[in-house]
Amino acid sequence: MQKIPLNLAAAEMVLARDIFKNDSPTGMPICGKGTELSDSLISRLQQMGVQSLYVEGHPVWQEGDRGLTEQLADLEKRFSKTQDNRYNLLVLDIYRNYFTAAMGDTGGRAEE
Repeated sequence: MQKIPLNLAAAEMVLARDIFKNDSPTGMPICGKGTELSDSLISRLQQMGVQSLYVEGHPVWQEGDRGLTEQLADLEKRFSKTQDNRYNLLVLDIYRNYFTAAMGDTGGRAEE
């Protein structure tokens, strides 16, 4: 899942969270999670003043973004000194699953 400014949204991206009026979870829902964006929907969201939204995967790459492979390698390095602690290994596995699910199997970027 990635939070992006609305001006970077493109057709066929899928919402990862509901969009609420005035960015308030207690406000009126505008669009539901799982909705596929279209050009006309993006235009309507702009007219409603929506500034940003959460989309599935990691479709927008900006300077300095790291792919899934780099993030998992960094995670392994951080946990390397505690490989003998089974609880830390459980936490490591939770983080691995989170990053993989949030960014997709390849992190949305072609592996090099």
